[in-house]
Amino acid sequence: MRSAGAYDVAVVGAGILGLATARRLLAGRPGLRLAVLEREPEPAAHQTGHNSGVVHSGVYYAPGSLKARLCVAGKEALERYVAERGLALERCGKVIVALEEAELPRLAELERRARANGVPGLRVLGPEELREVEPNAAGIRALHAPGTAIVDYRQVAAALAEDVRAAGGELLLGTAVAGLAEGARSVALETTRGALEAGAVVACAGLQSDRVAALSGVRPPVRIVPFRGDYYTLRPRARELVRGLLYPVPDPAFPFLGVHFTRTVDGRVIAGPNAVLALARERYGRAGVSLRDVASTLGYPGFWRFARRHLRFGAGELYRDLSRRAYVRELRRYLPALGEDDVEFGPSGIRAQALAPDGKLVDDIVLERRGRVLHVLNAPSPAATASLAIAEHLAGEAAALLA
Repeated sequence: MRSAGAYDVAVVGAGILGLATARRLLAGRPGLRLAVLEREPEPAAHQTGHNSGVVHSGVYYAPGSLKARLCVAGKEALERYVAERGLALERCGKVIVALEEAELPRLAELERRARANGVPGLRVLGPEELREVEPNAAGIRALHAPGTAIVDYRQVAAALAEDVRAAGGELLLGTAVAGLAEGARSVALETTRGALEAGAVVACAGLQSDRVAALSGVRPPVRIVPFRGDYYTLRPRARELVRGLLYPVPDPAFPFLGVHFTRTVDGRVIAGPNAVLALARERYGRAGVSLRDVASTLGYPGFWRFARRHLRFGAGELYRDLSRRAYVRELRRYLPALGEDDVEFGPSGIRAQALAPDGKLVDDIVLERRGRVLHVLNAPSPAATASLAIAEHLAGEAAALLA
């Protein structure tokens, strides 16, 4: 007979990925003892809860890649799940807009990728057709993905948490993991609620993923460096300037996408985000500082290699972060009718960006297995869209740990 603190599987992290994995593990396994450990008092407190809410179609990703397959499969699974649970989802569509001739080859490459990935309803729009979709947008050509949708990922995470509980899983909120030690047949977890034991551990720790990995003796091949993204919110009078999602053509020379406009399921329109180095992994105000997190970033050689490579880009992002006028000037390149008084400060998010020692951004899923512990060290966008598909893979890995 198991003790009260013994489980078959412990999942670390109650973001959307951890909850989706827990739900999948419990499906078809009656009697499985599973606990989800979350250091915060509620699920989805960090990246999931600060997500812009986009359900991606698969436009950006290299055809045949794991990200492309997971995005397409995950979008379909997520939309089915949201419909089954009666959650709000709107297929408002996305336009990716080229402002000048130099961007057209990159837009053509996005079209090639999107068609190869089977993005439904894809269209290339000239200026007149663009105005029919987004009457106030600037641009000489655009790519329209009408199936791109928006959802509230906090609601999705809350529904997944309900499913976990209904299937017999436990959510141990306010429970931080402080130690992981593998024994012959189980893993001992030291937590802020006492000692626990599990046959296998799946760590979906997001912003703390490298630190949780280090607890089990793994030397992570990446370091998490936090980047804060600040949004502006369009005032109610300006919301009708944007009908759906309005995005720039990404420039591969720069590490982040650039500012864009996103409708939300509650009727708001958010503009952004920029991307500036965060001085804390889990504090969202501009003045939020963690000396531990700052030391972790500045003490990592990969960060300095990244900074030297992208100094000009970083300076521009910081300037726009400090200057409302400069931020709005960038937004008006895509939405000329937008006035400086049409925006107000909006939400912020922190991205768990994995950096390699050579300073390159890690843009793929990174898993690391150590005995009976599986660490998700990096799960970049479109991880929220693909969460149910990624969970399928992680659950299979965890089942193998129990064998």
